[in-house]
Amino acid sequence: MITHTLSRTAASLAISLFSAAVAAESRVDRQTETAVPRAQNLYGIGVGVLPRTSGSDEYRALVLPIVNANYGDRFFVNALQAGAWLLDSDDQRLRFGLSAEAKFGWDASKGDRTRGMHDRDFSIFVGPLLRWQTDYGTINAQWTTDASGNSNGQQVQLQYIKSLIRAPQLRLNGVVGATWNSQKFNDYYFGVRTSEVTANRPFYRAGSGVEWQAGVNGMMPAFKDHSLLFGAFITRLSKEQNDSPITETRIQPMAYVGYSIPF
Repeated sequence: MITHTLSRTAASLAISLFSAAVAAESRVDRQTETAVPRAQNLYGIGVGVLPRTSGSDEYRALVLPIVNANYGDRFFVNALQAGAWLLDSDDQRLRFGLSAEAKFGWDASKGDRTRGMHDRDFSIFVGPLLRWQTDYGTINAQWTTDASGNSNGQQVQLQYIKSLIRAPQLRLNGVVGATWNSQKFNDYYFGVRTSEVTANRPFYRAGSGVEWQAGVNGMMPAFKDHSLLFGAFITRLSKEQNDSPITETRIQPMAYVGYSIPF
């Protein structure tokens, strides 16, 4: 649950807001498998606040449905991410699978520095993922590539999730991570094309680089069996992203709240 460039941030927002651990009857405790420490499937609605465009210092709100489902401890749908576990260790602490993940683009007219540029489109990224649950927290590793062909970029993400509080009235996880973005990925979201150059916006070709993320998120009980989900994160853009003429600030914060009903 962390996430980035705007596309990565928005996708991570949705994943952070809508992800949950597998069903409670699973053979191991999976409260730290995904960012939100849950043990049931859920649905509901949430609101997130995140940067308007890549590197923006202004923000927009997104209202998104909360949908999480796991089938037979093998297939999963977590909002903008869906996939299947293909291989497991005997105790299911080490799992390998494939996933498809949606990433938002941005409307160029919404940003002061991007106005007049072409919009960056919604994309689908696919690839393998590895999850290793240890006694000290969970490590997630994932490689994805743009199957929609918008950026033709790739990402490699490494994430560590640690349960901080596991009380009946509050479950809280800490998350730290790093994401390597390929040259094509960064250039699509942070680059300035020849046709987009103005007197105040020079041509820019972004290279590959690593961004860093950290945050906390969790849940607390609400009315009956319902739950309140929440989280706050910051992303430090890579040098290649930060050097872009459309970037206004290197630190990209994001926060969300959501209300869910288990099923």
